Amino acid sequence: MTETFDIISPEAIKSGRATDAYFERTTEALDHAGRNPDVVAEVTADQFPTGTWHLLAGLRDAAALLEGRALDADALPEGTLFDGGPVMRIEGSYREFCRLETALLGFLSHPTGVATRALEARRAAPDSTVLSFGSRHVHPSLGALVERSALLGGLDGFSNVAAGDVIGREAGGTMPHALMICFGRGEQERAWQAFDEAVPESTPRVALVDTYSDEVDEALRAAEAVDDLDGVRLDTTGSRRGDFRHIVREVRWTLDAYGHSDVDIFCSGGLGPTDLRELRDVADGFGVGSYVSNADPLDFALDIVEVDGEPAAKRGKLTGAKSVYRTEDGGHHIGLAGHEGPDGAESLMEPLVRDGEVVREIDLDGAIERAAADADRVGFETGQ
Repeated sequence: MTETFDIISPEAIKSGRATDAYFERTTEALDHAGRNPDVVAEVTADQFPTGTWHLLAGLRDAAALLEGRALDADALPEGTLFDGGPVMRIEGSYREFCRLETALLGFLSHPTGVATRALEARRAAPDSTVLSFGSRHVHPSLGALVERSALLGGLDGFSNVAAGDVIGREAGGTMPHALMICFGRGEQERAWQAFDEAVPESTPRVALVDTYSDEVDEALRAAEAVDDLDGVRLDTTGSRRGDFRHIVREVRWTLDAYGHSDVDIFCSGGLGPTDLRELRDVADGFGVGSYVSNADPLDFALDIVEVDGEPAAKRGKLTGAKSVYRTEDGGHHIGLAGHEGPDGAESLMEPLVRDGEVVREIDLDGAIERAAADADRVGFETGQ
């Protein structure tokens, strides 16, 4: 049996091996013809502003892919919201980056989808703790991608331990149903107490309270079994949930009635923005899983728009290099490079790579702050 997983290595990605086969055919044909034009290429999802906002993520990996290549690249800052136009521009001889297109688009497309969904969840419950619980729904090699993008979108924490090692943040979490089941029906107190006695002092004491009996019953039993319990978590499966809001309110009422007003209530289990909006006034926090982790990648494309200094683009694409602006009213404006932008507008395209050297610090904390501020600026909301 093989000792490896079905994962393309970082070395193969960096070398350009993780490419669509027709790019290998392209380099062979250009090499045969002795042709290697200087081009300007742009990464774009939509040509003109659409009114549907997306949160740019994945720029750190994209920059690392381009590093060491004889080319220049500009890009929007990570954590910028956009609804059309280019998010990155690459200038150089085409064969220098031809075989990188497939990986480059993947580095941007999937994280942008995840970060956008995370921002939707964040905006749905702006005053609640919202955690990312969804990395179990994707290939394990993508765990750090999911968790970093979730943080960028504004979520407060995540569950994947190895992802924390990669991005330099500590994962969090308390207990699964499996722990409760290992102790057995009627022995919930033993499970909660074993957890309380075993885990580090810094770990929040949050008890799972829907394994065998009514959530109200288990919540009260947990609060009385564990001293200084921080919270209870309701992960009620959909087939047994009924009116989830009513259940949460009943748990809150009962905890208060028995003197446990300091015990918070957390909810998880297939939740999305609509659920968070419905529950945010009765629950203290949420775990959001597949809604964020299973986001569709944004359909970016890389298109040549200039060849040897002359405008050039395929039919249906806007020719010529472009500039991107944020207008004073929060609008996103695209114009031809070299032309004057809107009055008072901020230019968003910034240097990323110069002659193969990454010239911009890509900082996760800065991107998180930028995303939150930009969401306010453009009035980001979701109808889901």
